[in-house]
Amino acid sequence: MNAPADLRAVIFDLDGTLVDTADEFVVAVQALLDHHRRPAMDADRIRATVSSGAAALVTLALGLPATAATFEGERLRLLEFYSEVLGSRAGLFPGIENLLVELAARDIAWGIATNKPRAYTDPLLARLGIEPPPGSVVCPEDVRQRKPHPESLYRNCRDLGCAPHQAVYVGDHLRDIQAGRRAGMYTVAARYGYIEPDDDPSDWGADAGVDCSVDLYTLLLPG
Repeated sequence: MNAPADLRAVIFDLDGTLVDTADEFVVAVQALLDHHRRPAMDADRIRATVSSGAAALVTLALGLPATAATFEGERLRLLEFYSEVLGSRAGLFPGIENLLVELAARDIAWGIATNKPRAYTDPLLARLGIEPPPGSVVCPEDVRQRKPHPESLYRNCRDLGCAPHQAVYVGDHLRDIQAGRRAGMYTVAARYGYIEPDDDPSDWGADAGVDCSVDLYTLLLPG
């Protein structure tokens, strides 16, 4: 299936799709392990879990189930370690900057729909200073139901002045594709993102997929 002929907006997931933040989470997880005097973990294993969120990283590092009495304290500790490095090692994935510039040249809006709390999203975006800036940034505090519910994407569309069928959603997690499909959008699986070892993006049901972020340009802006 081809991207919408009347494309009006491209919406991105944040971590693992638009911005490579994994190195910062690697530092935070290793700091958590060190706090508990545990050995360092393979960085690639941490990277693969980043898109699943802080809770999943705590379970990965410490083997704690979310029901454990100490779990929430460890999750907050991890986020404290993350806050110390927030934005210091993050950057746009290759080709994204050129894509955003060309979208603006073609009068196509862009935005972000993320499950990352605004307390971390806003400082990260401020530090990156992306140009052109997004026309819409939707965080979990802005909606009643986060992804995979489509509410975030509906809000993006309202902000950007387009209908869902005129937008594309790009994400590196099953819940991103589920949200995009439920919203009636064209969906793209970012297979270059943070994919769990036992996950297969070909099973997500996306309309298209790319193995390299640079390929988004050709997929979304052919000709």
